[in-house]
Amino acid sequence: MSTGFLAVDSGGSGLRVVVGTAGDDGPGPLGRRASSEPVRTGTRGIEPGHLLAQLLPMTSALLAETGVTRLGTVVVGAAGLATLGDALRAELPGALARELGVRTVALAADAVTAYVGALGPRTGAVVAAGTGLIAVGTDLTRWRRADGWGHLLGDCGSGAWIGRAGLEAALRAHDGREDGSAPLLARAEERFGAAAALPGQVYPRTDRPAVLASFAPEVAACAAADDPVAAGILRAAARHMADSAAAVCPAGGEPRVAVTGGLLRMGDPLVVPLGEELAKRLPQARWTAAEGDPLDGSVRIATALANGSLTLPSDDRMLWVTTVPGG
Repeated sequence: MSTGFLAVDSGGSGLRVVVGTAGDDGPGPLGRRASSEPVRTGTRGIEPGHLLAQLLPMTSALLAETGVTRLGTVVVGAAGLATLGDALRAELPGALARELGVRTVALAADAVTAYVGALGPRTGAVVAAGTGLIAVGTDLTRWRRADGWGHLLGDCGSGAWIGRAGLEAALRAHDGREDGSAPLLARAEERFGAAAALPGQVYPRTDRPAVLASFAPEVAACAAADDPVAAGILRAAARHMADSAAAVCPAGGEPRVAVTGGLLRMGDPLVVPLGEELAKRLPQARWTAAEGDPLDGSVRIATALANGSLTLPSDDRMLWVTTVPGG
């Protein structure tokens, strides 16, 4: 069988891996594996050893399953790569060359793989909106990013942001302050217990962003039931998302804009105001449905690298491609 590729999506929910081929005789994914354990981050950032400990056994199983005998290209899309990826860049290419005989390694921010999965090699902007939020855009000469600064400093409009805003409105109702929401208070107490104990349910948690984001669907449910406070929170989230898209979207032509991520599952209470806000901020753009997800983006990048057809801009923090001697 022809030389294959390995495409990886490493995110907050775990690791997903595809082995495939990029030849003219039927390119595409041949086998998939997934792990529900997210790759750890430590003092050095994303931990290469923990990534490899999961990736190598899955890859060996996929090679045996698919019949691919050699990997020429590996693409790893990783959450946090732009700010936490120094150890990966330093160690992962050499390790993959030693263990798998790989020659070409690409490390991509998960926002880039989300972009490529959604739009492919086209100009435009993509907002990746889940627990966190980041926007990425390109005119195919350079990458631009906005937000993605985490739940304490940014991620405005994200699931964590919406959930926190909903809990704030619940506590305002508990205190008798203006702009509180009795429906949100009822849902918060049903989910977390007495309102007075809510800080103890949130502050000590190491997975605080996920805990906050778990309340975002409750905000959407209250908005759908005509709670004006909840609807206002989602309108504000839509404005934040549109602002981030506008910050990275190329100015010329008719760029495409897509929104990806689990936040869209909230449905019309968010999607309707989001469409309205995007139309205001980016009237020249075409809002389009995402074609695929970040793993699809990793597959597209791997296929393009294997075929020598990659047209996306290179960037040390966003999309870094290296050839490993002796792989």
